[in-house]
Amino acid sequence: MSQLTIALTKGRILKETLPLLAEVGIVPSEDIASSRKLMFATNRDDIRLLVLRGTDVPTYVQFGAADLGIAGKDTLLENGDDGYYEPIDLGISRCRLMTAGMVDAPPVTGRIRVATKYINVARRYYAEKGVQADIIKLYGAMELAPLIELCDEIVDIVDTGNTLKANGLEPRELIDVVSSRLIVNKGALKIKHKLIQPLLDGFSSLVAARVQRESEAASA
Repeated sequence: MSQLTIALTKGRILKETLPLLAEVGIVPSEDIASSRKLMFATNRDDIRLLVLRGTDVPTYVQFGAADLGIAGKDTLLENGDDGYYEPIDLGISRCRLMTAGMVDAPPVTGRIRVATKYINVARRYYAEKGVQADIIKLYGAMELAPLIELCDEIVDIVDTGNTLKANGLEPRELIDVVSSRLIVNKGALKIKHKLIQPLLDGFSSLVAARVQRESEAASA
């Protein structure tokens, strides 16, 4: 029997993904939140789940270790799209990928120093603007970098903006709107089409229904 492997992103995305999976009929066989396991059986014998770091989900799907995956658009932009399709925007875990810098800082002339974990995104963004940028890779505490003059700007995820404000920073330019996306291995979509297509249809229906509800609420 063919089996589907779905790679999920741990953390906030996972919490918002599990209810969607339940709505399309996929329920883990045990409580993921209380387990240290990384692979989980489900109520369906033909589907198993992997729980991974977000940056690893596209890699697992790209190389076929997982047939489908759910990851943030920021991760997909950084990773590229070789080996997989991105058919559905699930609309969960919404935020913004932005540049940010010190409040009221004078504009930088010449080369700019940028700290970020999104190296590829930042390089493309500043190149498209015609700005020469030295990219500094950091893995966390991004807001600290401008404070100690390690960089002029950062590129990072912005949700409420409260962390930026608390550290004397402000959001500047929007690079992209981020939400979680369903991705599918290109080979698996052909070989396991009969298993995958019903899931794509199910997720698409969920998203369409939510968009309809939000539209009705906005016009009420």
